Amino acid sequence: MRNFVSNLICIIVMLLFMLNTAAWGCLFFPVAFIKLIIPVKAVREFCSKLLIYCALGWIHCNSFIVKGSHNITWDVQGLEGLSVNNSYLVLSNHRSWADIFVLQHIFKNRIPFLKFFLKKELIWVPVLGAAWWALDFPFMKRYSRNYLEKHPELKGKDMQTIQEYCEKFKNSPVSVLNFVEGTRFDYVKQAEQKSPYRNLLYPRAGGAGIVLSSMGGYISNVLDVTIFYPDNEPPVGFLELLKGNITRIVIRIRVLPIDPAMLGRDYFQDPEFKNMVHEWIHGIWREKDELIQELKTKFSP
Repeated sequence: MRNFVSNLICIIVMLLFMLNTAAWGCLFFPVAFIKLIIPVKAVREFCSKLLIYCALGWIHCNSFIVKGSHNITWDVQGLEGLSVNNSYLVLSNHRSWADIFVLQHIFKNRIPFLKFFLKKELIWVPVLGAAWWALDFPFMKRYSRNYLEKHPELKGKDMQTIQEYCEKFKNSPVSVLNFVEGTRFDYVKQAEQKSPYRNLLYPRAGGAGIVLSSMGGYISNVLDVTIFYPDNEPPVGFLELLKGNITRIVIRIRVLPIDPAMLGRDYFQDPEFKNMVHEWIHGIWREKDELIQELKTKFSP
């Protein structure tokens, strides 16, 4: 009986999400079409702002749907002092496909609209792929090591993509989200990577390094976000959220200053800067690993 109710709730919430997406899409996609066909900078910038308002409305409605259908205990610390008028680099661990909803929910109306890096294949996701394109989300093509060995001319192409989008982000306040691990955490991946961390995958510093290199002077602070689901073992599927099986969500946010020594540096051409970013990211990851370990102890049955 419990599974039946859980699956029924999942279907209802999914339908409400789809209706919400369709409703906002009626306004969103005509504006996106105007942005596509009129190559006038002022028009495209106006359309981009209107599209973000639509996306924020969609996020608010999604939050309302989840709040009305599920009893989730939110334990969030560190939101004080944030502003929609500042630009942020948001560094987060990645536990679940629900992470994006979680971050959109807690940061709405507190920091600028979150933009994050996506695999290029996701542009073909129905409806959402076109929406992400219209909102100027960076789509990145990832190449395997073997493929790069055969095609060395493509090495660094993903980083070049980040640089190009960072130039666009300078036009108005923005929050650039980077899931530093590059993929969701699970224990199989952790073992394959031989990660030195108990609760995290090996961090990839390149994305954060390029953002700092390209627009460090425009970023007010770095937000170090730790996501933890005390009652769910990773990996945590998005369906678990829809079914109501995620009952507690713990978020810890640290506002970190940007070291002036990291400004005005070239991540591609400056080995010292690259090493500095790697050490900085690993320092954050060591503290995050300890924090998750403490949270696991605190919330253990």
